[in-house]
Amino acid sequence: MAQAGRACVPERSTYRYSLGLSCALAGLMVLSSCTPAIIPPGQTLSIPVESDVITALGGNPTMAPGLSFLGGIELSSSEPLFGAFSSIRFRDAQHFLGVFDTGYWIDGQIQRDAEGRLVGVEDVRLAPLLDASGRESSSKFQVDAESLVLDGDRAFVGFEQRHRVLSYAPISDIGKALPSGSVTFPFDLSVLRSNGGFESLVIASRDGPLGGALVAISEKSFDHDGNIYGAIVGGPLAGEFRVRPRDEFDVTDATFLPGGDLLLLERRFKIASGVGIRLRRVKGDSIQPGAVLDGEILFDANYLSQIDNMEGIDAIPEPDGSVRLILVSDDNHSILQRTLMLEFSLAAPQT
Repeated sequence: MAQAGRACVPERSTYRYSLGLSCALAGLMVLSSCTPAIIPPGQTLSIPVESDVITALGGNPTMAPGLSFLGGIELSSSEPLFGAFSSIRFRDAQHFLGVFDTGYWIDGQIQRDAEGRLVGVEDVRLAPLLDASGRESSSKFQVDAESLVLDGDRAFVGFEQRHRVLSYAPISDIGKALPSGSVTFPFDLSVLRSNGGFESLVIASRDGPLGGALVAISEKSFDHDGNIYGAIVGGPLAGEFRVRPRDEFDVTDATFLPGGDLLLLERRFKIASGVGIRLRRVKGDSIQPGAVLDGEILFDANYLSQIDNMEGIDAIPEPDGSVRLILVSDDNHSILQRTLMLEFSLAAPQT
């Protein structure tokens, strides 16, 4: 029944406006099972989420020394609002907060087995992203949330279509979180493509050279040299930079590693070859105004592996100096795609 509920939800761009048509096409389902819950402003909705465990990555991915696959889960829910996972951040080693590009917060807690492998999620809640007046928007154009970063009890959320980055608080209660004014960038946001805006938001360490600045990278908005727009907002090195694209991959998220390097999550989709994902490591000291960032490829996988439309990544440091990397996918509310949560381990650097 959970899979059938997901099948009733059309592609994200028409989700709120063609629900009735989708239900009619489903045929085998009653209308009530197709209707998403209504979440009153200021409240949250607890939802059931089922998990199927993934034990092997499969395929023949390229994996750098020190990187290993730990396992993962495929997530589904009978609640039609579930899906379109665009970004994830961990409050601690277990509790996460994320955004859907359909305009919703998600928070919850991961579950592990006795060996520490992912087996599910629990205590999952949804809430709409509210405007400054505490209302939910009915326009997808206003709430296409693609990126997220946490800063204490506030969060920065990056949106595309209507390009902007807003600060929300209090994040301790997602049902009541309200936005403040937009973040100011060092370039005119009109240069960003409609569907290629800020997919990556990260905050640098306050003890590092960037001094706790917000770092934003667009998905596929290119300058006249064909490089991707990025920005350092605030801190001692505020300004714009670029990321060198490689092999037609788009940047879909990023996370800082404990030593200060930046890890980019990248995705490519072609009709002939399907979906591919990649992890690229950028040296932290190379992030400065005027730079064109590049780095080594740590991971490269195609559709033969257990991957999907991977759009979110976060890093969880371990006591031994290694890092757990957790990736999530955006299923676009399509029955042809899946919501995955995949976990990798990146060993501590050799000294």
